[in-house]
Amino acid sequence: MKKIIILIPVYNDWESLQKLLSEIDNSIQYIENINFECVIINDASTIEFIKIQKPKNVEALEIINMKENKGHARCNAFGLRYLSNKNFDYLILMDGDGEDRPIEIQSLIKKILEEENISVVAKRVKRSEGFIFQFLYRIHKLLTYIFTGKKINFGNYSCLTKKDVETISSKASIWSSFSGSVKKYIKSFNEIESIRGTRYFGPSKMSLLKLIVHSFAIIAVFKNIVFLRSAFLIIFLSYLNFILDIYAVIIQFLLVIFNLLIFLVSLRENKKSLIESHLNKKDITEITHQ
Repeated sequence: MKKIIILIPVYNDWESLQKLLSEIDNSIQYIENINFECVIINDASTIEFIKIQKPKNVEALEIINMKENKGHARCNAFGLRYLSNKNFDYLILMDGDGEDRPIEIQSLIKKILEEENISVVAKRVKRSEGFIFQFLYRIHKLLTYIFTGKKINFGNYSCLTKKDVETISSKASIWSSFSGSVKKYIKSFNEIESIRGTRYFGPSKMSLLKLIVHSFAIIAVFKNIVFLRSAFLIIFLSYLNFILDIYAVIIQFLLVIFNLLIFLVSLRENKKSLIESHLNKKDITEITHQ
């Protein structure tokens, strides 16, 4: 009998969490020979959580309450590190607002059981956001590919093997970017096609500023490659000064600013904070009632 833990970070969105747990329950009810557990990371919510019911097809449900709000990425990082010493076969990471569709858990599990030692990520093939957000997201993917040589078309939604959880849970970059860390440190993983769902309640929390920081955090995981490619571009543009004139200088200046921003964002990768993340744990609430 295999064991899968579902890790979900939450900040104030308790109504969405309750609906998500209900839909997870429906999605896994016919999956045989697997025990499911859910671990909720309460990121120091300011709204007291409502009465949460344990899904009947989930063996155990616990809520880990944090002392200080650290943000979504760092909740995942703490959760990965916290669970790396637990007994399980696979770990599913997903958001708590409905944008990661619970129905796709079936596809993740089916895929990982085909090759049991290879993790699976949910590749986004369709998104639900507006035109402007999708346009900016495409620019993010293009910049990532140009400066890192990596095509990263997935987010947090994934099913990781225990071995891969142990691998990335010790990497400083996980404190800043999950998808960047997976791409850098997990050499082989499979994919399923995933449709981005819509939030159960309220507007999206992904602002333009958060999207920029999110994009730069992914690119910063590969900062050495970014700096090297940028240096070659700057040198190459120097030879084109007589053709491009002031435009070459402007592009070179923008490249320097871009690399400075990448360096500043890379400072979010804090190994000490990752290792000491357990100090932010307040207490654990076990939910036993259905």
